[in-house]
Amino acid sequence: MALTADVKDELLAVDPGRTAVRAAEVATILRFAGGLHVISGRIAVEAELDSPQLARHVRKDLAEVYGVRADVAVVPASGLRRSSSYLVRVIDGGETLARQTGLLDARRRPIRGLPNRLTTGSPEELRAVWRGAFLAQGSLTDPGRSAALEVACPGNEAAMALVGAAGRLGVSAKAREVRGVHRVVIRDGEAIAAMLAHMGATATLTAWEELRQRREVRATANRLVNFDDANLRRSAQAAVAACARVERALEILGPEVPEHLRYAGELRLAHRDASLDELGHHADPPMTKDAVAGRIRRLLAMADKRAAELGVPGTEASLPPELQDV
Repeated sequence: MALTADVKDELLAVDPGRTAVRAAEVATILRFAGGLHVISGRIAVEAELDSPQLARHVRKDLAEVYGVRADVAVVPASGLRRSSSYLVRVIDGGETLARQTGLLDARRRPIRGLPNRLTTGSPEELRAVWRGAFLAQGSLTDPGRSAALEVACPGNEAAMALVGAAGRLGVSAKAREVRGVHRVVIRDGEAIAAMLAHMGATATLTAWEELRQRREVRATANRLVNFDDANLRRSAQAAVAACARVERALEILGPEVPEHLRYAGELRLAHRDASLDELGHHADPPMTKDAVAGRIRRLLAMADKRAAELGVPGTEASLPPELQDV
């Protein structure tokens, strides 16, 4: 939640500039956090927001852009609601505001998505649409495997409109429904960074990217450590298996083993933890690792052939069960 709060605090400080951009932002906030109600026969516009700063922001924009006065009421925490929320309500001029912001059409029918003029507007208006949607219902999780920038939407039409706006900004977003709630989700790290930049959350973007890079470095280091550990385990198992087979080979062949093959086998047993390359350095005269491997391989093959002729267990019979496939 800390990242989400940081983003929203930063977005509230963004200066939209043109009136059309301010209108796009506040209209989207009303669409994603609000609804229409009939109070004393009049249509009222309401938006339930999660912070007093956002409530003041919306109230100010409604007054300066649309010339309407909004009331703000605190809704105390209760039940599933962990914290208080702030209800911004416009009764006088509510129907006109609903039409101007795209909540109602000319026939007084509720509009489910976003007005076409917003989703096909300028890049500044598209950024304002996303800024308003995030302020109303957005969340950002820490970078990592489950990183996501999400916006809960009032319906599928609004979700698809938000996906379209992201696409026009060059950011890939997906709409999904989870337990009856429509959401627009951005999961790719680069796409999340791009959308934060579009919305104007540059400071949070810098902190998010730094955290993301630290976690990627840590994950890479962990993968390398695990990879090295696995290699070491395999090498140790292979050395144990090789020594067990060499001991059995020397036992099977006895005095019949050729001297150069016996030397390679005894070299393996004398340096049980050494690699083939290291065994070659221990030899006198020194040998290449391929020469050492070749002699040990011929020793085992000769012993297995002799064991088959004698009808006795071969070199692999001395391996413990856990090393049978090594």
